Amino acid sequence: MTRLAKRQEAGLPTREEVLAFIKDSPVAVGKREIARAFGLSGAEKIGLKSLLKDLEVEGEIERAAGRTYHVGGQLPKVAVLKITKVTADGDVFGEPEVWEHPGKPPQVKVIERNRRSTLGVGDRCVARIETRGDRFRGHPLKKLERRIENVLGVVRKAGREWRLEVADKRLRAEFIIPPDQLNEAESGELVLAEPMGRGRPMGLQAVKVIERLGDPFAPKSFSLIAIHQKGIPTEFTDAALAQAEASSRQPLGEREDLRHIPFLVIDPVDARDHDDAIWAEPDEDPKNKDGWTLGVAIADVSYFVQPGSALDHDARERGNSVYFPDRVVPMLPHALSSDACSLTSDADKAALVCLMKVDDKGRIKSWRFTRALIRCAANLAYEQAQAAIDGSADDHTAPHLKGLWNLWGGWGALKAARDYREPLDLDLPEKRVILDDQGKIVEIKVRERFDAHRVIEDYMIAANVAAAKELESHAATGVTGVYRIHEPPTQEKLLSLKDYLESLEVNLALGQVVRPALFNQILERTKEEPFAEQIAEQVLRTQTQAYYGTDSVGHFGLSLQSYAHFTSPIRRYADLMVHRGLVRALGLGEGGLTDEQVAHLSATAEHISMTERRAMEAERDTVDRYIAAYLSERIGEVFPGRISGVAKFGLFVTIEGLGGDGLIPISTLGEERFTFDEGGRRLEGDWTGASFSLGQRLPIRLVEANPVTGGMRFELVEMPEGEDGAGRSRPSPRSRKVKRNGGRVRRRG
Repeated sequence: MTRLAKRQEAGLPTREEVLAFIKDSPVAVGKREIARAFGLSGAEKIGLKSLLKDLEVEGEIERAAGRTYHVGGQLPKVAVLKITKVTADGDVFGEPEVWEHPGKPPQVKVIERNRRSTLGVGDRCVARIETRGDRFRGHPLKKLERRIENVLGVVRKAGREWRLEVADKRLRAEFIIPPDQLNEAESGELVLAEPMGRGRPMGLQAVKVIERLGDPFAPKSFSLIAIHQKGIPTEFTDAALAQAEASSRQPLGEREDLRHIPFLVIDPVDARDHDDAIWAEPDEDPKNKDGWTLGVAIADVSYFVQPGSALDHDARERGNSVYFPDRVVPMLPHALSSDACSLTSDADKAALVCLMKVDDKGRIKSWRFTRALIRCAANLAYEQAQAAIDGSADDHTAPHLKGLWNLWGGWGALKAARDYREPLDLDLPEKRVILDDQGKIVEIKVRERFDAHRVIEDYMIAANVAAAKELESHAATGVTGVYRIHEPPTQEKLLSLKDYLESLEVNLALGQVVRPALFNQILERTKEEPFAEQIAEQVLRTQTQAYYGTDSVGHFGLSLQSYAHFTSPIRRYADLMVHRGLVRALGLGEGGLTDEQVAHLSATAEHISMTERRAMEAERDTVDRYIAAYLSERIGEVFPGRISGVAKFGLFVTIEGLGGDGLIPISTLGEERFTFDEGGRRLEGDWTGASFSLGQRLPIRLVEANPVTGGMRFELVEMPEGEDGAGRSRPSPRSRKVKRNGGRVRRRG
């Protein structure tokens, strides 16, 4: 008898009945309310609990506050809203404070009981959510304590008023600066401002200038904007600096002497901190024929940064180093990050070393961790190592050719293991901003990728797996660790990808168990198609975001059951916590996890997951600003473009080979009425049949580039041919004006 039949025999409601009840209920409901509505009791409630769990796993329903449920992918009946915009007419809009679904959070129009609005940008409230088709209204129930979020922007004089031009292109809000709150700031100056009370129900919200930051177009201002915008700490406390200085001069302590092993350090040419060094040689054990002995030496940061110290507190607050084109905001002071801890070849160094035995298929047969004294044989750039392997060794690499060939030999085994696992194989281009000595942009290009990069990656992955398995083996003793978790895509995201691929006549067969190989097959089948890069981007967007946690549940993208971050403790606090866990579990001396840290490990994992997201956003936004600055002197030029996104309000496009992303507003496409096909992600003209879809290539003209926000605006050079074969030149200004006022867009599906 199937599970469904058993439930029906037990008198339980069907899945459809439960879903309909949750969807149609005007208030939030939990298990108790559902049981009461269907008259369930005793053993029937246990069956209901199982049914609700199945629905939750399948993504049909989601948990909300107070153990209530709502339909998956939708807003709950009651949610915490963060006010994001107040219009000059007094309309208030917000978005859910928590939104874990693809795309932007839905916008909620907030309806306050009183005529006089009391909510301003940055305010928070608990609201009852009313759904009207694809629109949402929020009725505030309680105003919550305000989380102060300062606003970064440029001061502008607008007639008699002073305005703040917001630097965040995603913050759709305007602010007014009272003259007595300028703090002597002048027009065109970059400032940090604090939102003030609404003051009046109509009109723009006021802000006061709390810090003047200077010229927004000066070198290093673009990263400074991101630093202030994201609240990234840049100053170490005096106590932390003093501890770092003292710690950097201390003896390296009692360690296993591994200075006879010729570890090699391979990093980017401009690397300032060196976390890792690797070594390999054929295994002489006859029982491991064609196997390898591998060594991964990692800077022993846990020896230098004592748990609970001021230095440790500052490192945890940062969570990770943040890398900008013009600067690095390090997790640790330079006395440690680029000196004492950094694995350079000019001195004896303290390392936590993972020594592994792998067979000819790359499977890890055994491992051990030891605190060691090492002396690296050389520091090489990726380009140098690759050139040596390709037959162009120079004076620096020639003495280390045997070591390099051994590394590649060991990698051959690790690569075999990778190929067998079939991890997600996405190799999207990474943009690199090249600056001159004055901090001005010289060039923006795609970063080259060599086998040398993959060699390092696979050695690091092997050591990360060994670290995770070692921590798992000590779980029964109370020693826990911080693991790297990457969950499979949600059903909602998979179905969205399936719909998109079907619009391109590409089939995606979804079975019971989704594995990375499924996506690899799609990428392989479409690699010669003109939309191949766009499919790769959509596959990436389908994946969930990796995070840190205290449960070892595996890494979907790498197709691994056990995974932790062990190899970069100079720049990631997660790795430092893993080191401390190993030190405590294996009794390797001082610097292990304390009882207090173990008790707060979940909170630490959540915090460093946040700081990682913060760093990624800051780095991405800064690159966008540099690209906008680079292109700001090329207004009016035509570039080869590609459509990277389609919305009812226009087309998102990117410059091919450069990556400058921007918008073509639908208001510039002329008088024609367009239908927005949400499932196929395209705009279709009702009159000419002109069509715009993801991945489509077309020439675009740059109209505006704003280095402060990183935003850019483009226009079409000519309309694509429609079904009637007619192509049209870009619409006239008069046509654009009519279209803007008309808003001729229909939504389909």
